Amino acid sequence: MANDSESDFPFSQACENNKYPILEHLKTLLTGFQSVLEIGSGTGQHALYFAQSLPNLTWHSSDVASNLASLSRRIVHASLENLPEPIRLDVDRRPWGCGRFDAVFTANSLHIMSESSVENLFVEIPDHLNAQAQLLIYGPFKYKGAFTTASNASFDEWLKERNPVSGVRDFEWINALAQRAGLRLKQDLSMPANNQLLVWDKHSSARP
Repeated sequence: MANDSESDFPFSQACENNKYPILEHLKTLLTGFQSVLEIGSGTGQHALYFAQSLPNLTWHSSDVASNLASLSRRIVHASLENLPEPIRLDVDRRPWGCGRFDAVFTANSLHIMSESSVENLFVEIPDHLNAQAQLLIYGPFKYKGAFTTASNASFDEWLKERNPVSGVRDFEWINALAQRAGLRLKQDLSMPANNQLLVWDKHSSARP
C-alpha cells in the first residue's frame, strides 16, 4: 500500500477536468460547513482533491460495494485526517444508515442511475441533511425537455446505447423531486463542458 502512487489507481479524465471549476464554487458554497457526503465517489479523485483543498471540511466518500475496494485503496493511501474510509452506499438499499451531514454532493451520477434510483435518492436525502444543509448536484441536464447543446444530445444517445435506463435528466423533474424532499433551489450555475452545478438548501420547515 505504501508503494502505491496516483498512477496505480483508476482514473477519470472527466473528474480531472471538472474538479478545478467545481472547487471554485465549493470554496464559497461550503464556507462554514463541517461535513459532506459524496454519493457515487467512483475513482475517488474528487474526494481526494476536495479534501486536500478544503482541510476544514470532513469529506465522506461513498459508493456501491463493487467500487468500494479501489476507492478505499485511494482513500487509505491518501491518509488525510479529513478523508475517512468510504461508506458503502447504494441509493436503492434504504435506509442508508450513514448519519447526517452539512451537505450532500454528487457528480455525474444522475444520468447513470435509472429514474427509480434517482427517485430513491431524493426520498432518502432528507434523512441525511442537518439543519441549513445543502444538496449539490453536478452534471448535464435538459431544460423543458430540450438539450442545451448538440453534444449533450449525442451524450444522451451514447448513454442509452450503453444502458437503456440511463440518460440526461430533465431539470424540472429533478427540481420537483427536490421540492418534495423539502429542498429549495438556491442556484443553477453554468459550468464548463455544458454542465450545471445545481444547489438546493433545506427549508426551515422541512422535517428534522
